[in-house]
Amino acid sequence: MTFRSVRDAAKAICLLSCLGAAVWGGGAHAAGVLDRVGAGGKLLIGHRESSIPFSYVNADKKPVGYAVDLCLKLAEAVRKKTGAKNMQVEMVQVTSANRIAMVAEGKVDLECGSTTNNAERREKVAFTVPHFITGARLLVRANARIDRIEDLEGKKLVSTKGTTPLKAAEQANRERLLGVTILEAPDHAKAVEMVEKGDADAFVMDDVLLYGLAANRPKPDALKVVGKFLTTEPLAIMLSKNDPEFKKLVDEEMRRLIVSKEIQPIYDKWFLKPIPPNDKALNLPVSYLLRDFWKYPSDFVPF
Repeated sequence: MTFRSVRDAAKAICLLSCLGAAVWGGGAHAAGVLDRVGAGGKLLIGHRESSIPFSYVNADKKPVGYAVDLCLKLAEAVRKKTGAKNMQVEMVQVTSANRIAMVAEGKVDLECGSTTNNAERREKVAFTVPHFITGARLLVRANARIDRIEDLEGKKLVSTKGTTPLKAAEQANRERLLGVTILEAPDHAKAVEMVEKGDADAFVMDDVLLYGLAANRPKPDALKVVGKFLTTEPLAIMLSKNDPEFKKLVDEEMRRLIVSKEIQPIYDKWFLKPIPPNDKALNLPVSYLLRDFWKYPSDFVPF
């Protein structure tokens, strides 16, 4: 094929480029969560098994928790936006080890748990506005003479596989030459059990999770949370980084919940009032860090 002039060639190239962009744009648009739901598809919500009080299963095997309630609010926003009055919500259990892959591969649309928003994870997934800010501390037996990570020299420290506190503990162990044996547990519940049985001397995890886990053990007074924060953990709902239209809706709804203070009674329900399975309250009011962050709610975090 030949062209009579450079102008004709330029026009042809422009036309091909525009057609390519249209095809690409149409494909990306069609693959979005809102389009899928609008066409009758399900909204897939990922939940955890034992991330109390954020996301866990109760005695009836039903997913419950603070993050689960927030995701159900987001589901309502999706239902309204798409006009899909009969939209089905499917709850999919994920773990600390597979949750990022489940979101990145499109197996869940929203991961509603206790996941930290950090730079490493943002290379694979996106996050909305944080719903909690916490830090990693230590859960130990009440009679243990352990008040800080330095007291674990020569002892065993467990954390949950695939979590930021695990990496922070490994880094502190290397940098401070503590000689701590680092163990991995498949989930939070198993890690607590290891401390109770003496298979580990401490469990490092976000302190809010430690309080929730300890409060719901058969003998909560046999455990205590100690130490200074090893990390700062902004917890947020995770979603795909390749679906800007869906993320825009999720971000807008999270900001609305925060600015309107509609999120407050949801927070109070899980942190100030008795919760299942043992009907005990965590008594954790909104921290000053979270209160300040919520003054200007954003999905941006400097970590």
